[in-house]
Amino acid sequence: MCLINSNTSTIYLTDGGLETDLIFNKHIDLPHFAAFPLLENPHQKEILKSYYIEYLQLAKTYKTGFILESPTWRANTDWGYTLGYSKEDLIRINKLAIKELKTLKAHFSNHIHSILISGQIGPRGDAYNINEVMTSEAAAEYHLLQVKAFKEVKTDMVTAITMNNVDEALGIVYAAKTQYIPVVISFTVETDGNLPSGESLAEAINTIDNGTNTYPKYYMINCAHPTHFLNKITSNSTWKSRIKGIRANASCKSHAELDQYTTLDKGNKEELGQWYISLKKYLPNLKIFGGCCGTDASHVKSICTQILS
Repeated sequence: MCLINSNTSTIYLTDGGLETDLIFNKHIDLPHFAAFPLLENPHQKEILKSYYIEYLQLAKTYKTGFILESPTWRANTDWGYTLGYSKEDLIRINKLAIKELKTLKAHFSNHIHSILISGQIGPRGDAYNINEVMTSEAAAEYHLLQVKAFKEVKTDMVTAITMNNVDEALGIVYAAKTQYIPVVISFTVETDGNLPSGESLAEAINTIDNGTNTYPKYYMINCAHPTHFLNKITSNSTWKSRIKGIRANASCKSHAELDQYTTLDKGNKEELGQWYISLKKYLPNLKIFGGCCGTDASHVKSICTQILS
């Protein structure tokens, strides 16, 4: 299997803001923002399937590759126990998520030239509030449950989404390395372009690469609007070449502001696509395009249309 590399000219799409789409557009209650329980409800599982199909159809239409991210952002022990799931339940549900994506992949494999399946891992705590930071060693032990589950069902890679501090992200890389599974790290940033823990993107990427012999396949930025971090990537810096994916928020509001909203801020999808063109100008290896909070398939369509024009 060949994962995305710097030499490929292939563009990959991925999905948008799964949880916000389910809550605000599809009117599904998601306690603790967790989507993985939908896999055990036949009706809701069909809604989840339809959600992914809408994005896969975009990849088919625009002749791009696609990355299927599992709905397991909250499927770790802290959030899982809160939702009533045991350790064994969580192992089972993480594996089930990948199996469902493999079925979807099989349906589209004749129409999309490259589909990768990624086991998604989220932060142990709240992605936007730093209450307690684990050591990298503790994070490796903590996140090993999901990493091992994904490895056992032969997932193409593991992607840690919305990482808000270096130590936890580094621990996930350690865990992935022990299981010999490719890993991707996606950081979130505040309106100043830095991680919620205060580190810059440059510091975060360099720390992990230096500490793991450049083990991550690549890095991404998600759950932030392009205006929050564009000024951090305009200089000629080698660390920028490690960023290959963007999953931006539709809204330019801060995390704190979005947390207070009871309605969905869908932003301006055409303008968001234009911001992606600017990002592509400054990130030479940018190949992966999707969305995060507030985005749906129409946003990703706008992004795709503009970057391919």
